[in-house]
Amino acid sequence: MNKLLLTVAVLPIAAAIGGFYYFEDYPQWMRVIALLVAVGISGMIALQTAPGQTAWAFRRDAIIEVRKVVWPTRKETTQTTMIVLVVVIIMSLLLWALDSILAWVVRALTN
Repeated sequence: MNKLLLTVAVLPIAAAIGGFYYFEDYPQWMRVIALLVAVGISGMIALQTAPGQTAWAFRRDAIIEVRKVVWPTRKETTQTTMIVLVVVIIMSLLLWALDSILAWVVRALTN
């Protein structure tokens, strides 16, 4: 039953996409609204299935988790960015120095 409902849910979207190009004489905003309505109808049909209900529950749980996140302040974000930049610069200088030393050693051994 779920597969049948999911198949039926795809039909309005397919029809709306076909209609979007078939009725190209109409204004684009009307065709876009019709396409969005078809997506809404398809979504409502898909929500009647077990996978659709699982996806909706996942969405709801994700929103709850996002509300629990403690976002850093602007000052904390700036400080963290500066730390990362300093570490990247230091590491690039160290790797450049190591590469130069190894290149010098290889040149000395191969001459």
